[in-house]
Amino acid sequence: MILEFSQGKLIITPNEIQCRLLQNHIIMSAAVDDISCFHHGFVIAADAGTVKWTIKLDTPQQFEQLLQETGIQAQ
Repeated sequence: MILEFSQGKLIITPNEIQCRLLQNHIIMSAAVDDISCFHHGFVIAADAGTVKWTIKLDTPQQFEQLLQETGIQAQ
């Protein structure tokens, strides 16, 4: 599934999320097991040990689509 948001797009599979930031041409990816989602602010946080990143989605609908596709439980 591809989910577009104001900063770029997320390519979401049941096992991985890849974040492509359009303005900087940055690509970040993380295994779903390393992702946390937070309802407050619609934030996705990846923590894979030494690599960490966060992204804020634009709408609750985008956030819910991400949760449904990955099965992640939001906090």
